[in-house]
Amino acid sequence: LDDNNVKDGRGRAATYRACVHRNGQLVIGANYTQEMGLKPGDEFIIQLGHKHIHLRQINLEVEKEDENNEEE
Repeated sequence: LDDNNVKDGRGRAATYRACVHRNGQLVIGANYTQEMGLKPGDEFIIQLGHKHIHLRQINLEVEKEDENNEEE
């Protein structure tokens, strides 16, 4: 992680980079997962778009759905 990790007052955060390994895997480093508070076993939904990949943490999606259902 670099010093640009803090939002700059304009709502922008640092951009992180990863590269595809020869075996086709894309590795997100431990620094990033620690910063997000991720733990072994945390699961994600992978959504592919045109030239981008979205990772959505399943645990958080379920919590948000539960909160929305309680409000109704």
